[in-house]
Amino acid sequence: MTIKLLCVGKTDNKQLQTLIDQYIERLKHYCKFKVEIIPDLKKSKNLDENQQKVKEGELILKKITPADILVLLDENGKNFDSEGFSEWIQKKLNTGMKQLIFVIGGPYGFSEEVYKRANQKIALSKMTFSHQMVRLFFVEQLYRGFTILKNEPYHHK
Repeated sequence: MTIKLLCVGKTDNKQLQTLIDQYIERLKHYCKFKVEIIPDLKKSKNLDENQQKVKEGELILKKITPADILVLLDENGKNFDSEGFSEWIQKKLNTGMKQLIFVIGGPYGFSEEVYKRANQKIALSKMTFSHQMVRLFFVEQLYRGFTILKNEPYHHK
């Protein structure tokens, strides 16, 4: 199974990107993991919030196949602790699916079309984080989840 993180907009903070890259490198030991960036919309200042969500949603949906499992990282999604998230990952691995895609949306969230296509929503926290920080938190939690599954010492209970 391939796990993909689909993100709207690039990370412009080099220090943050260095940390993200470190976890991406670590994840290679556990799964086939890819990050794909959807470029920021051009002339987005001319768009209202809904128009921006719709245009970003169209770009997101172009990256998804019917067989993909689509999970939105959304503050209103299901909350997990780290052990629960690792168990959830294991269940997904056991299904034999080809691709599990997690999506970090743009600054206004997701369009209705993306919500309709999604198989699940997961929250990393009730707090609001920048989209760039969410990338780091997600890749760290994914790495933590795999180390829990392998009974490795990274996670302390």
